[in-house]
Amino acid sequence: MAQQHLEPPTDSPAGPMSGDALAGYLRAQATEFLRSLRQHRENGSDAGTTARAKPRTESRAEPRDGSRAGENGSGESVDAARALRRSARRISGTLHTFRPLLDAEWSEGMRPELAWLSGTLAREHAYAARLERLIGALNRLSGAAGFPAQAAQDTGAPAKGSLTVGAAKAGALLDRQLTLARTRAHSAALQALGSSRFHAVADSVAVLASEVPLTPAAATADLRPLAAAASDRLTDAVAALPLVTAGHPYNAEALVHGLSADTAPHPQDAPWHQVRLLLRLHRYACEVLYGEDAPIDVRLLRTGQALNRHRDAAEAAAAAAAAARTPRIAPATAYALGVLHADQRHEVEAARFAFQQNWQKETVRTP
Repeated sequence: MAQQHLEPPTDSPAGPMSGDALAGYLRAQATEFLRSLRQHRENGSDAGTTARAKPRTESRAEPRDGSRAGENGSGESVDAARALRRSARRISGTLHTFRPLLDAEWSEGMRPELAWLSGTLAREHAYAARLERLIGALNRLSGAAGFPAQAAQDTGAPAKGSLTVGAAKAGALLDRQLTLARTRAHSAALQALGSSRFHAVADSVAVLASEVPLTPAAATADLRPLAAAASDRLTDAVAALPLVTAGHPYNAEALVHGLSADTAPHPQDAPWHQVRLLLRLHRYACEVLYGEDAPIDVRLLRTGQALNRHRDAAEAAAAAAAAARTPRIAPATAYALGVLHADQRHEVEAARFAFQQNWQKETVRTP
């Protein structure tokens, strides 16, 4: 398969872009981080880190967070937590891409701390979204509408009247396991926000908002070669993907891992997850060069959405497989979880197919 390179926007600047653009971008993201942190504290950090509201699917190619704005006053705080993570990711990704132009010791110490913060805050919402995805899939596969608890409440009958026995018990098992994981993630997030480690990160970001530790060479250096290197890494990683296999609507090899006793992540997933991370770094590099007013690359937007769906389905399949390994569960429950696992692996293949179709399209940008 021919290697397809990413094209820069047609309105890209003709002259070199110096470290001033990098410093301006980092200051802007640091300011957004501090603004989101202040808003998060004003609206109550506990409400902002809970995931009791139903997750929603965002139109952007980033995240699976969720809130229902205005519900118990937690909507604004959840949005602030999401913006906090978004800023942390952008700062961390920019430090990675343009690290030759930044103070090495400061940059290498800052990046893992931002990654820790972003990952810790995202975990609770990820569990909530995963639970909703799996319960929704169970209802779809069994022909039911709504969550088991909702069906029982609306009809006044037990949930088993709407779902098969195996699907109902599988849903209850998933609900217990993922709710427990979400509760633990919530506690971890609260502890992180009150820790000295977090306050050290916030202090470093506050300094970044006013002073970016650039190297002396950054004043005259051109940012475009480093951004191009990020683009090349993405292109090379995509070229290494089995896109020919992904071009077929069904990949039987993806189900070989199945419900084996091996609890390691699916071996086929890691390269796709890596491409998703490289695509994110490429997008952040473009933001540094062209700002928020740059034309939107529709092809990259759609491939990013496909990779997000791929990640969600892969993690949901892993959760179903983990639940199926629970000791002493009924055969009907194990069967329902096996069907659910296969369904999510098919969703993984569908996302790969969508990525393959969109990646091979010509670049289209909207003004």
